[in-house]
Amino acid sequence: MFTKENYQQFVQILKEELVPAMGCTEPISIAYAAAKAREVLSDEPSSARVEVSGNIVKNAKSVTVPHTGGMRGIKSAFIAGLVAGNAQAELEALANVTETQIAEMKKTVDIFPVEVVTPETARIFDIGITLRSKQHESYVRIADNHTNIVCIQKDGVTLYEKALEEKPKTDRSGLTVENIIAFADALNAADVAETLERQISYNMAIAEEGLKNNYGANVGKVLLRSYQPDIKITAKAYAAAGSDARMNGCELPVIINSGSGNQGITASVPVIVYARGMHSSKEKLYRALCVSNLITIHLKDGIGALSAYCGVVSAGAGAACGIAYLLGGRKAEINHTLVNSLAIDSGIICDGAKASCAAKIATAVESGLLGLNMYYNGNEFFAGDGIVKSGVENTIKSVSRLAYKGMRETDKEIIRIMLDGE
Repeated sequence: MFTKENYQQFVQILKEELVPAMGCTEPISIAYAAAKAREVLSDEPSSARVEVSGNIVKNAKSVTVPHTGGMRGIKSAFIAGLVAGNAQAELEALANVTETQIAEMKKTVDIFPVEVVTPETARIFDIGITLRSKQHESYVRIADNHTNIVCIQKDGVTLYEKALEEKPKTDRSGLTVENIIAFADALNAADVAETLERQISYNMAIAEEGLKNNYGANVGKVLLRSYQPDIKITAKAYAAAGSDARMNGCELPVIINSGSGNQGITASVPVIVYARGMHSSKEKLYRALCVSNLITIHLKDGIGALSAYCGVVSAGAGAACGIAYLLGGRKAEINHTLVNSLAIDSGIICDGAKASCAAKIATAVESGLLGLNMYYNGNEFFAGDGIVKSGVENTIKSVSRLAYKGMRETDKEIIRIMLDGE
């Protein structure tokens, strides 16, 4: 049952999750940790050890780090944070880099001794930076999410520490599809206007940039050039183009969802495109974005921050639910859209952040829209069809089980394949 307490919780969840990030979030998290380690060291560094989990390797090794002049990978992210990172800015740690600093990064990356290791005991999301000077040593560890510093040390003395596996800032137990729809219906637009306007502005700007210039495999442009443009193709193309730009060095910020810029783009851009095409009111767009964002968060909560299960599958399903809301759908339409969507493409793997993420976004949006159109044409998948269960929440639990437990070995094998070389 939806309550006033749920309402306030959901507003706070949106504010916590929909925050800006500059570039792919795993490399930026490395840069943030490096900047914090240098701040703590307060001396001229001479060498470093970077400890990262396999999943951080997966999501940081192939992407361009923004504001570095095209540098890629883990060491580049570390050097960027070391040279120019602002530890106070968290996921915008590299937002204000100068040309002089970029030149310094490119010089430093070739000469600064950095040991990169993947500890067997690392958590799924785990970054540890040890920074040394002639006189001192600092250590900063981030675990479980992109800005969650759990340990700070200087010369072996612990300056800050907190327990791992802390619960999210805001209770998520009330997140159900039914309650999310009730929240959207009850929404006072003023409560989320600032948060959602920033998402609309940032994420559409990077989508437009991706269509304007050449980035990666130009998936967004290919979609618009290869198919008769309609609202469905436009929604897919804009979402893919945002990822084209983001994965390949664009320096515009994005508003993330569940710690991921690609998920933030996927959960928002298709809904915005549909709302504009339908001439929906701003208030109706806000309500639909609440549905899309919160359903994406609900799905991701059971999966975890990093998995072998591609996160944009959840965001594409969430976007389709937001579009169903724009079309006047409520519980029945949104429940069936979500179940259909998850039944179609829950097998897509995450093999790291890179150019092909844009194509996976296009696929996830397509699957979401197919799931929606199936229901509106009187068709659906039923309990017993593969991992589909009776009831939307039970199907969500199936997907969580598949992604969190069932794909653990898949995740390890993906990492091994990626580390085998090209």
